[in-house]
Amino acid sequence: MVCRPGHENDSLERMRHSCAHILADAVTQLYRGVKVTIGPCVDNGFYYDFDYSKPFTPEDLEKIEAKMAEIVKKNTPFSRKELSRKEALLFFDKRGDKYKVEIIQGLPEDEKISIYDHGSFVDLCRGPHLNSTGEIGVFKLLSVAGSYWRGDEKRERLQRIYGTAFASQKELEVHLEKLEEAKKRDHRKLGKDLELFTFFPEAPASPFFYPKGTLILRFIVDYLRDLYRNEGYQEVITPEIMDISLWEKSGHLAHFKENMYFTEIENREMAVKPMNCPGHCLMVAERKWSYRELPLRLADFGRLHRYERSGVTHGLTRVRTFCQDDAHIFCTPEQMEGEIEKFIFLVEKVYKIFGFEEVLVALATRPEHYLGDLENWNKAEKILELSLKKAKLAYTLNPGEGAFYGPKIEFQVKDALGRPWQLGTLQVDYSMPERFGLEYIGSDGASHRPVMLHRAILGSLERFLGILLEHSAGAFPLWLAPIQVELIPITEAQIAFATQLERDLIKENFRVHIDGRNEKLGLKIREAQLKKIPYMAVIGAKEEEKSVLAIRHRKEGDLGQMNLSSFLDRLKKEQKPF
Repeated sequence: MVCRPGHENDSLERMRHSCAHILADAVTQLYRGVKVTIGPCVDNGFYYDFDYSKPFTPEDLEKIEAKMAEIVKKNTPFSRKELSRKEALLFFDKRGDKYKVEIIQGLPEDEKISIYDHGSFVDLCRGPHLNSTGEIGVFKLLSVAGSYWRGDEKRERLQRIYGTAFASQKELEVHLEKLEEAKKRDHRKLGKDLELFTFFPEAPASPFFYPKGTLILRFIVDYLRDLYRNEGYQEVITPEIMDISLWEKSGHLAHFKENMYFTEIENREMAVKPMNCPGHCLMVAERKWSYRELPLRLADFGRLHRYERSGVTHGLTRVRTFCQDDAHIFCTPEQMEGEIEKFIFLVEKVYKIFGFEEVLVALATRPEHYLGDLENWNKAEKILELSLKKAKLAYTLNPGEGAFYGPKIEFQVKDALGRPWQLGTLQVDYSMPERFGLEYIGSDGASHRPVMLHRAILGSLERFLGILLEHSAGAFPLWLAPIQVELIPITEAQIAFATQLERDLIKENFRVHIDGRNEKLGLKIREAQLKKIPYMAVIGAKEEEKSVLAIRHRKEGDLGQMNLSSFLDRLKKEQKPF
């Protein structure tokens, strides 16, 4: 068990890390035969995975919390000891701790191996920890979930207990309130309540979108297409299934095979595309280009398929089939900085439109296993770093987190609850143009190799919709709302008038629904609110007589009576925020 790299000196991380040890200690004291595995710190808390034959219940969590409180109260010191590889293997093997033995066997030969103990509990751990158990602040066990050893569904099934810890009770209460709010905003629940999407066991981790959800995705793509036209992008369509040799050539077969789907057609081994880039390279490789034709910006909204283990799939945010706002820019080396600058500006513009004001930026550098020339990697990293500095963007460094073909800029947004979400990326790639033999004729009349920029603003549109649902709590802005106006006739006598109003609003390109059910007015309004419909127009006998609408807004409440012309003016002003 270990603190996350880069967080070793964070006092809150050390407290949570120590609390995870106390959790494991409490569980082993309470439940005979349980085996401990690993338990790292995570954002806002910690977890520990246990191998135990019986499922942990909410009542068990209460017992474990009480035992943890006893351990904290004893104020036992944390003690560190270094062991040789042989000593460590012997120590944990004697205890019958197969999981720790496997971890040690997988460590480098020169790795320093340390154990930490407090009282009788001993754990393999790099540390660091607090001085003693009594320095723990306040903690809370949150939930139990299933997991697999090493994240491999073919390995042992484990139980993961999640917890959190803070320095003060007030901080803990604020965090628990946020968790409750997050439950209300869970996109899986909202997706069902708002009739946006669903899942079926016949297609695991692959969403089915109802008409309303399909509309929202279409609006997002239409918005991006409008942007692309102004930015000089050209849209292409590429096949979903292509010969395996293509993926071997691009490097994906060597670096991404475990996440790909394969099939055989007429004795040819084929792969379902997980990415668009190799197909775009094929198209660009068809001929030589003039430097006057560059940059060439190719956009592709094609469907992608990637195998994700069932243990890590989650609603829309981790699926096996999805569409990206994907594009590749083929440019001269001299054009690269300008293209990166334009892309950064575009990213900031798009995020503001969707209501994300706080953007976090990171520079991800060369991974351990990579394609291409080291000199080109260094050059690409320097260019990205320079571009971020020119844009005056604060950024963090993510060493070794680049794509296998190039370093990248990563963009995260913070949602309404302050949670960060990874969205856009831009990657500099010298390798793929080389592997596909891409060329352009420069101003000097000679052949040159273009640079390839892989870029996405929102990333997976399915994942982005899940994030946007939780950010907005399902209350989409008017331009994205599947139903913009709910017409609510009070009695059957007003349905004819409501139908005429519906036609008038549809002529102006607004999305309208009439609730003509024989139900009480209060119920109709309440249900329209729950559906997050932006506007409700109540129509009674008086409204019909005056040819007006009694308008309610989902947030502002009663707006009073308006004639159709005034209501349309308000809708039109709100409809296009860009």
